[in-house]
Amino acid sequence: MNDTGSDSTIPPDADSCGCGDADDGCDADYGHHDDDGHESADADVVTDGAGDSDVVRLSVPDMDCPSCAGKVESSVRTLDGIDAIDPQVTTGTLTVEYDATATDAAAVETRVEKAGYAVERDASETTFSVPDMDCASCAGKIENALDGVSGVRAYDTRPTTGNVTVSTDESASVADVTAAIENAGYDVAGTSADEDDASLDTESVWTSTRAVKTWTSGVFVALGLLFEFLLTGANATLVGAGGAVALGGVEITVADAAFLLAVLVGGQAIVTNGYYSLRNRNLDIDLLMSTAILGALAVSIGFGKSLYLEAATLAFLFSVAELLERYSMDKARNSLQELMDLSPDEATVKRNGEEETIPVDDVAVGDVVLVRPGEKIPMDGTVADGESAVNQAPITGESVPVDKTPGDEVFAGTINEGGYLEIEVTSEASDNTLSRIVEMVEDAQGNKTEREQFVERFADYYTPLVLAFAVLVAAVPPLVFDAPWVTWFVYGLTLVVLSCPCAFVISTPVTVVSGITSAAKNGVLIKGGNHLEAMGEVEAVAFDKTGTLTKGELTVTDVIPLNGNSEEDVLRCARGLEARSEHPIGEAIVAEADGAGVADHEIDDFESLTGKGVRADLGGTTHYAGKPDLFEDLGFDLNHVHATDGGVEATATRDLCERNNCLDLLDETVPALQREGKTVVLVGRVGQSPTGSRMESGGTEGELEGAIAVADEVRPDAKAAIQRLRDLGIDHLVMLTGDNERTAKAIAEQVGVDEFRAGLLPEQKVEAIEELRERYDGPREQRSSGQSSSGDAHEQRSLARRTSFGGVAMVGDGINDAPALATATVGVAMGAAGTDTALETADIALMADDLSKLPYLYDLAHDANGVIRQNVWTSLAAKAALAIAVPFGLVPIWAAVLVGDAGMTTAITGNAMRLSRITPQSLRE
Repeated sequence: MNDTGSDSTIPPDADSCGCGDADDGCDADYGHHDDDGHESADADVVTDGAGDSDVVRLSVPDMDCPSCAGKVESSVRTLDGIDAIDPQVTTGTLTVEYDATATDAAAVETRVEKAGYAVERDASETTFSVPDMDCASCAGKIENALDGVSGVRAYDTRPTTGNVTVSTDESASVADVTAAIENAGYDVAGTSADEDDASLDTESVWTSTRAVKTWTSGVFVALGLLFEFLLTGANATLVGAGGAVALGGVEITVADAAFLLAVLVGGQAIVTNGYYSLRNRNLDIDLLMSTAILGALAVSIGFGKSLYLEAATLAFLFSVAELLERYSMDKARNSLQELMDLSPDEATVKRNGEEETIPVDDVAVGDVVLVRPGEKIPMDGTVADGESAVNQAPITGESVPVDKTPGDEVFAGTINEGGYLEIEVTSEASDNTLSRIVEMVEDAQGNKTEREQFVERFADYYTPLVLAFAVLVAAVPPLVFDAPWVTWFVYGLTLVVLSCPCAFVISTPVTVVSGITSAAKNGVLIKGGNHLEAMGEVEAVAFDKTGTLTKGELTVTDVIPLNGNSEEDVLRCARGLEARSEHPIGEAIVAEADGAGVADHEIDDFESLTGKGVRADLGGTTHYAGKPDLFEDLGFDLNHVHATDGGVEATATRDLCERNNCLDLLDETVPALQREGKTVVLVGRVGQSPTGSRMESGGTEGELEGAIAVADEVRPDAKAAIQRLRDLGIDHLVMLTGDNERTAKAIAEQVGVDEFRAGLLPEQKVEAIEELRERYDGPREQRSSGQSSSGDAHEQRSLARRTSFGGVAMVGDGINDAPALATATVGVAMGAAGTDTALETADIALMADDLSKLPYLYDLAHDANGVIRQNVWTSLAAKAALAIAVPFGLVPIWAAVLVGDAGMTTAITGNAMRLSRITPQSLRE
């Protein structure tokens, strides 16, 4: 994760104090657009009551060093009437006391800005729903309109969601912004400031006003074609009182009249939008199509060259194309709307002993909400009463419902499957897990990929070049070669239609929207299109061990009773010894004993032996539990220990000696267990005659009762996930851990990684990630040598799936591994549901502790990159092929509209929606 998440940037020529020079000041990029360089914030004017003296407090966030403060103070001092100045660098605030008869707060603010520092003013942010804004050119038109609104500080247009988020100061109102958007030719269906969201446009694309006009236009086109080509005898010249009805002396037939009516009805919205485009100086498809339609009519009426059919065809087919584009975009938008609809609008709360149904926005932290079987959980919280299985798939993607009991955490949007639950609310509706997911998904759509930026840069050159080509095609053949100018004029109009870059400009964002929302519905939160793109190209994946490849919780794996004791005897003694221990190993042993229903033991005189184990009196006898070294120090002979017949033993590690069914714990059994990544705890007593375990001279009489092996178990699906990643083409899989070499090796062998590095501190994990990035980031020919050049099947498969750039993904818990996650090309956090830190830390969050989502994530991202490439290059190739074919008369104008615009947009969106078919595969064996 290379983006720190901060919006503020320091210019490269900043001085040592972190500021720019006095002329330029400290610039800051606060959003997608900043109208005048000064971001909105806070300014307070306070009258102190002493004569005409006033005090103004300004927020100057870039004033962050004594040098900055000195420049600001010097600039303000030039004003008359300044009584006192107090710049606070640590808080970025400036307090100025001044004589209100000599100057005012506005003058003080101006002097601060003259010193080169932005003053923040109170700002409000409003989101406007503009459903007709469904392409980059639409967004550009609205942006141009907003540039002319005083008080607009920043805006963010998102065609993929049909939303415009605008930040304004007190001088601009919601009505001003709404008027500007509507003046650009787009209706505002609703705003975030509306109390009633029912005003939002839910009208079907196919029954909208635009659709009705389109279908009417189509009827007139059909009538015109009928009279033009079939009922030619009835295609008479229209006659009026003075003879032929003429426009400029040009006769109009019945077919021509039908075509004109088709243009009048179907072209109205196009020409209106074209007018707005011209007024806003935006060269987009509406302006281009308006030019083509009006040009065809002008030639027909002004020069008597009948191009009514072409004008009508353009008006009707382009309107159809617009409807198809809107429909396709709505399908992409609906995938996000499905996430937003997961949470119910109302909740039943218990207040003053009575049940009350209220809007979720009115539910407060600490309220108790009641959730009956089959209902959605409305808020994040903890179970206060009741038990049930909860379907967490909407948040975590888990396919199996999770049992919930009092004290367990639940999330808004999940479904109560069976029982009755009372849930104490822990977060407000605007800050619950589901709300944060939706917000991050929306924000992710504004995070442009490298391919998207390339396409947008290319589009800036594409349209002018094709328009220039259109002018040449329309003018050169008639002027130079005496070719029929009407024919070549039509060819020029066809090229004007093809000059719109909408199809390939939208090719990347619709794919990103489809991929990100599909991932979110499967429990994977991707925080930007750039991270989706990067994840699809990684060639190496580094895993943290604890909590990622393993469960992160110690459990008892083996109980070996010795010297005639039973497994229950061993667990009973071990539980008594560890009951007061706070060590994770002790907690695991106590949990195992509780699960086995082992009885309690009376405990006296407990003592923790730091680094070795514990000691306590159980039933009047001194017992020890701890490392083998502890028992060696106590004088126990660990090489010949009597095994209990019929006891539960680690059969793979049992070594019978030649004398009396003995185990060699020290040299055989314990090392074998440790090679499996397990920690061995011995349990024994002293003070009684040994019954089978002999102690060395000088030792105290005693007996070994048993051995317990404890381990952080490998996740059941870890090995399968590693293999699946390898099958998908990941070159290098490495485990990074702070554990010792022996444990790390055992886990690495179990899960099947290519390499492991043990004993790493957090900074050493960062160094390991940096080393991997040197090998795998960037163009392949620039990477460090040392990669395998073998020609086996796996290598060939990897090469086939790779692109020109690679990268390294780091998978960890999102908290302890934050530095390594930030250093990797892509940081992936495990089990982030309900964890603020994990959600904020990583580029991608797996909401559940489910490693099967990692291969799914890579597969989705890799396929998304493929779809983006397909969309971009197919749309470019189609446009290029059509443009080249136009001068040869191979592309009629209707084909340019249907294939080059509507067809490509629909095909691109449909191709992008294929990503929703990719689902996580079960990796459980």
